Amino acid sequence: MPDLAPPGAAGLPDIAWLTALANEMFRAPPDSLMPSVPMPVGGFGLAPPSAPLPVGGFGLAPPSAPLPEVPPLGTSVPGEGELRALLGGAPATPVPALPAATSPGAFGGFGLAPLSTPLPDVPSLGTSVPGEADLRALLGGSPAAPVPVVPAAKPAGAFGGFGLAAPSTPLPDVPALGTSVPGEAELRALLGPALDQQAPPAAPASPGTSTPSFYFLEEAGHGVPAFAARPDVAPGPNFDANARRADFPILAERVNGRPLVWLDNGATTQKPRAVIDRLVYFYEHENSNIHRAAHTLAARATDAYEGAREIVRRFLHAGSVDEIVFVRGTTEGINLVAKSWGRRYIGAGDEIVITWLEHHANIVPWQMLCEQTGAKLRVAPVDDDGQVLLDEYGKLLGPRTKLVAFTQVSNALGTITPSHLMTRMAHAVGARVLLDGAQSVSHMRTDVQSIGCDWFVFSGHKVFGPTGIGAVYGRADVLEESPPWQGGGNMIADVTFEHTEYHRPPTRFEAGTGNIGDAVGLGAALEYVEQVGLEAIAAHEHDLLLYATRLLGQIPGLRLLGTAPEKAGVISFVIDGFSSEEIGRALNQDGIAVRAGHHCAQPILRRFGVESSVRASLALYNTHADIDALATAVRRIRSSAPGRF
Repeated sequence: MPDLAPPGAAGLPDIAWLTALANEMFRAPPDSLMPSVPMPVGGFGLAPPSAPLPVGGFGLAPPSAPLPEVPPLGTSVPGEGELRALLGGAPATPVPALPAATSPGAFGGFGLAPLSTPLPDVPSLGTSVPGEADLRALLGGSPAAPVPVVPAAKPAGAFGGFGLAAPSTPLPDVPALGTSVPGEAELRALLGPALDQQAPPAAPASPGTSTPSFYFLEEAGHGVPAFAARPDVAPGPNFDANARRADFPILAERVNGRPLVWLDNGATTQKPRAVIDRLVYFYEHENSNIHRAAHTLAARATDAYEGAREIVRRFLHAGSVDEIVFVRGTTEGINLVAKSWGRRYIGAGDEIVITWLEHHANIVPWQMLCEQTGAKLRVAPVDDDGQVLLDEYGKLLGPRTKLVAFTQVSNALGTITPSHLMTRMAHAVGARVLLDGAQSVSHMRTDVQSIGCDWFVFSGHKVFGPTGIGAVYGRADVLEESPPWQGGGNMIADVTFEHTEYHRPPTRFEAGTGNIGDAVGLGAALEYVEQVGLEAIAAHEHDLLLYATRLLGQIPGLRLLGTAPEKAGVISFVIDGFSSEEIGRALNQDGIAVRAGHHCAQPILRRFGVESSVRASLALYNTHADIDALATAVRRIRSSAPGRF
């Protein structure tokens, strides 16, 4: 750069000096401050804006109206240091020092108002902030057109809501700059056209992404923050459970003075910060009953609730949101099917087939239905490893079989059933199939269309979501032929004293006010799991399962229950001479949380000759250190006298 020592008194720059400086910065001819043709937006692989967009300063006409105050966007807006670095040439070139002044034009020579205090040094911003090429394209073109004001919308990404990647390090807080820095509306206007044209493929939609409004007010864009999981751990062999633990605040708890070791995930999983924050935001900004009300909060709540339904659809790979019914959990979902489709289509002499692996929730509702209708319940046996005996299962299927209901993963043993094959076998005799996914959704990818099941049920609290919420997937034609199971508001189209007309699914099955906030929390939980990656989770948990099986299997007097080759992260065991409850109490003294009892699966435990067991169940945040702590504590218990704890 040539010598640009500014002339004039008191070291203040004059117009000629500022013009020369701007020309050098943008490497343009002296008679043209800006390039005549907009250049591609650098750093993001995005196309240039469809129309030139001006910005005040740089010799361009100012906006038609003053720019707004900088909104409290946290650390998402560049400060003076960032802008200087970005506009100062190649990254390796030091930013030229500019003289201070007290008149307009002193802010980096850009025609902006001066600052009362210096801004901090420029941090390492990676490639997530617009570079020189970006700003050339955005600032180029006709200087006379005013900057359009664009309505605020839901953020589409972590960087200030503009769909850009997060900086590699946090940006400094935005100082009080008055009206001299573009506000959110101006930045949206500048960045929007380019982002709309060739934005890179986005991650799965989150509660913070811009989605179509499901409500007649069309008010989807009210600024919900992007409660996304941290992108620092990519799915694959480099999965780092220790890094993920930071997402779960409760794992910092101490129990009896010891760090909490949470190995009771089969009963309920802990909640990541993304879910906690999403729930807080809902109750602070969106809480309302859904549908029909003509006000803004109803629109927000409806969009959030129906948006969560779409997340569940995507997570299960269902064909339509109309196939997703919100319920309190797996138990309510199974009862819905039994009391709706079951009461209409199951009669005397019909047969319902389940397996020995089932949770009580997939036994009792069918027993009740059989008592009411005269149908018969038949049970497929398992072998000594806890696997369904497929030959025996096949023998139970026949022309009288109307329904087959079985678990995808046993909650007591961890056995993974061959759900695709068992479903095809049932359909071959004309039976419907319900798949219990309560223990599978957090461990493996679910594709209800690939499996071919007629219903799939699961609970949110077992997949890092809130309690009291779950979902039923029902194939569209099966839901259409099913009557309502509860009556009340929301599920009706028209009511007279003589007749009621019901809505179509899924609303037909959601009588009354649903669990709106927790449905939104469930959506956040499923998005968290999607971002971590189910394949990465499954690989990590399988490694832990092998490690735990080896360590515990070496302890004398300890018997493992369920040794099927295909297992999810469940380790169930008993120790000679010790009750399960005694072992559970002793482990709790060391801060280790396990489940001790019959696990609501008494038939399968009795198949192995026991009334209860100790169950350690795994999740994505468990580590080898957790398994070491469990094995050490179990060895200590084994070496002590029974009845001591």
